[in-house]
Amino acid sequence: MSIIRLALGEDARHMIRISTIFVAICMALIAASLGLVLHAVAGVNGQQSAIVALAVLTFMILYNAVSMRMRDRPDIDGQIADLSQGTADLARQVGEFARRLATIESRVMTSNSTAQERIQAVTGEIGELGALVNQLAESVAAHEDMLASGLASTAAPATIDDTATLRSATPQPARVVTKVFTPRPAPPPVTVEPDYVDADLDALPPDRDSEILAAISHAIDSNRIDIYLQPIVTLPQRKVRFYEAVTRLRDGSDQILTADDFIGVAEDAGLMGRIDHMVMLRGVQVLRRLMVRNKDVGVFCNVAAATLGNPASFAQCLDFLEANRALASSLILEFKQAAFRSFGPVEREHLAALAQRGYRFSLDHVTDLRIEPRELADRGVRYIKVPAALLLDQEKASASDIHAADLSGLLGRFGIDMVVERIEGEQAAVELLDYDVRFGQGFLFAAPRPLRPENTPASTATPPAHKQPETRPQEAPHLINGAAKPFQPGTGRIEPQPAIGNAALARRALRPT
Repeated sequence: MSIIRLALGEDARHMIRISTIFVAICMALIAASLGLVLHAVAGVNGQQSAIVALAVLTFMILYNAVSMRMRDRPDIDGQIADLSQGTADLARQVGEFARRLATIESRVMTSNSTAQERIQAVTGEIGELGALVNQLAESVAAHEDMLASGLASTAAPATIDDTATLRSATPQPARVVTKVFTPRPAPPPVTVEPDYVDADLDALPPDRDSEILAAISHAIDSNRIDIYLQPIVTLPQRKVRFYEAVTRLRDGSDQILTADDFIGVAEDAGLMGRIDHMVMLRGVQVLRRLMVRNKDVGVFCNVAAATLGNPASFAQCLDFLEANRALASSLILEFKQAAFRSFGPVEREHLAALAQRGYRFSLDHVTDLRIEPRELADRGVRYIKVPAALLLDQEKASASDIHAADLSGLLGRFGIDMVVERIEGEQAAVELLDYDVRFGQGFLFAAPRPLRPENTPASTATPPAHKQPETRPQEAPHLINGAAKPFQPGTGRIEPQPAIGNAALARRALRPT
């Protein structure tokens, strides 16, 4: 409004200038006309008539100036009033802005204080949870000690003849005493699972399972767990991008046990936690050695569902993974599809704890293509291994909600890469190029190769050729979808881990001294 008024004032002043010039001309004409009339009509001489005309002109000029000054005074007062009103409006707007700024500052301060209070509350809850976890750990340790002492007290210590009970009542010759106290041969060590302590003899596992269980326990205690590596390559370049760690056990006679041979028995006996912990340790060692030459390499490490569901075993593995968080982006933890779908609240909580520490997951043993990529991505899954036979089988692929050729693109939109495993022929590799597959794994590229421990001769590092079932293609289903490179990167020898868990306590209590 003030701008409009100023614009109108400029136009008015312009018109005033024009009118002033016109009035001055008219006054000059009037004064000149009056002088001419006096000279011509009244007979006044020219000098006097000129003086009269000049006087009249001066009077009219003074009159016009005074009248214009009197007329312009209200305009000046109006402009001053407009300027005062504009200043007031500006001051009012500045005050409004100041009020809004003060409101925003108060809201920000309130939000900051609320956030700090929430952080303090969460910190207090975390501290309470830590104290509860410590109390729970102490309680579990106390129960395990009680169980160990109970098993030790119930074990039969009879290694002395029954006639030894008469030793305190009837004196015996020295030779007789020697015979009486001759110890009997120590019984073979027996591995007892706490669930079977009070069970009948019919509930014991079969002889084959007992042999495998004994071989597993011997392999764990004597550090006879071997790691085989199988490469995962990019397609179609076939450049090695990842490795998968495949677990093998060797019994006392150097016979190799594949995963399908020992996983079921080890899970029933509660030993998978120790096996997975040792495999993680070896996998991290392998990863560190590989990253010396290639920072982009990664290692897939299989984890059993029993380990994830056992709080004691998971706590040990979590402590180890927490200490190696720098390798979280390169160490991929792998689970079976069926186990991943059947995870309960405990397993999901443990899985979330691993994802919070930066670890990502992979699914293998995929039996169908009914996949929900959004749900898997939210739970930290970044890789899915699909068998080549399942992907290329039109009948099985048609049962899914999406065409097999579009599956890789769908997973990619959620940040999940598809790895096609068990590729054993060039024909399958060529057909997979139409499916936009980025990674491949199988005997076509390389078979799992055993690691060679450090400072160990090559003759003792690798079992004899007739004891390596991985070199025969017909045994490919027994692989845990492993990973390795044609060369054999060495790893340090792992010291045997101390026995943990109830089964280990029972075995230690019943072991003869």
